[in-house]
This record gives sequence, C-alpha cells and structure tokens, in this order.
Amino acid sequence: MFIDRGKKLALWRDREKFEDIHPMFATASIMNPRRETPPLKHLASKKQNFKREPIFQAILEGFVDGVIVLNHRGEFLHANHKACALCEQLPNRSSLPHNVPEDIWRVCEALLDSRDCFPRQRFAIESEVSTIHETSLRLRGRWFQLVESDPPYLLIVLEDRQQSIQQQAIADKEKYGLTRREAEVWALRRAHHSYKAIAAKLYISENTVKKHMKNINAKRQAVMWAEEDRN
Repeated sequence: MFIDRGKKLALWRDREKFEDIHPMFATASIMNPRRETPPLKHLASKKQNFKREPIFQAILEGFVDGVIVLNHRGEFLHANHKACALCEQLPNRSSLPHNVPEDIWRVCEALLDSRDCFPRQRFAIESEVSTIHETSLRLRGRWFQLVESDPPYLLIVLEDRQQSIQQQAIADKEKYGLTRREAEVWALRRAHHSYKAIAAKLYISENTVKKHMKNINAKRQAVMWAEEDRN
C-alpha cells in the first residue's frame, strides 16, 4: 500500500522491516487512539510525560542517526543533535523545536492518517528526500510506546545516506580486502553512480573503473564462497 503526498511514501505492514533499523524499539507496542484535533505544521514544544524519561533521551543522543519524537497529536517533544543538524540541510529547513520541516511533517501526517484509516494495522513509513548539498536523507517513521498507560509517540529516524554508504564502504574494504582506490570506486557504485560518473569523480577512465569493479566483484565472490564452505 502507498500514500502519495508529493513524495512517495512506502508503507509496510510487517513491523520487522522497520525494527531492524533500531532493535531497541522491537518490543514497542502500537496504539491507535483517535486524533481529536488536526495536526499543525508549526508545533509547540510540550514535553508532558516524556520528561520522566531522561535515560531514554540520553540514549537518543547516542544514535548515529537523527531522531525526532512527537506525541500522538503531532506535537514536537524531542530531537537529538544529529536530527537538528540534518534538518538544517533540508531545502525547507527550519529550526527545531519551533517548526518541523515539511518533508518530515509529511511522514508524520501519513502516520497520523494511517492510524485513523486503519486503526488495527501496524505501519512503518519510509521516504527519501534530497538535501541542499545534493545528498539524500532516508526518513523512517513509526508509532512506539514507552509506558503502557501513556499515549503512543511518533518516532522519526533520519538517516544520512551518504554517511551510511561511506561507513558500509569502510566495512566492505576490510571484509573483502579492497585497496583504497577499489574502496572509493565501490562506495560510489553503492551510491548508484554510473561508471561514467565514477570515472569523472575520481579522474580516471571508464575502463579503469571497469577493471576495479571486476577486481571488487572477484574479491566479494571469493569471500562469499569461503563463507558458504564454512557453513
């Protein structure tokens, strides 16, 4: 099922796909109270019972990804430093907590609407948006609950795709024994750059890119075969 609000928002009914993002939320339950008032784009900071969870807020600050928490009415509660920094990179940037950026608010609004339309279903929503630096952010949203007696919260995770790709490339360099240049080529290839674009970025020929990719694929295949033999 899909919700179209100017950008493509993908919904999953199996919560496991989203729980893999941050395992700490795997046991969070999803509640479905009716929304009494329509959400506002400009949101006031109302901490409410969220203030009782300083340890939880400290955990959020330790995340590599940006994290924004809103209450069940769509009112801003908390954002870690990473989220604030990433919001400044959005084209319609605004300073938290006074305003939630429009791209992020679309995800929040879709979650609020999906709860009203399908109160018994469990949804996670994902969207990908561009920044002013021509990089991309992956936005993931879901409902979660800290205390059973409290209303649920909206959790929005902001993933810097470029940073994630670079981190994965570093891990792949060690795993597959890639050279520095092969790691650079592989990072760009993982970011869906064409051979021509990779060649232009690294100031090498397309044939050199193809040669590096051939070596990379051979090394990856060798590691996969070795893993299969061990299993």
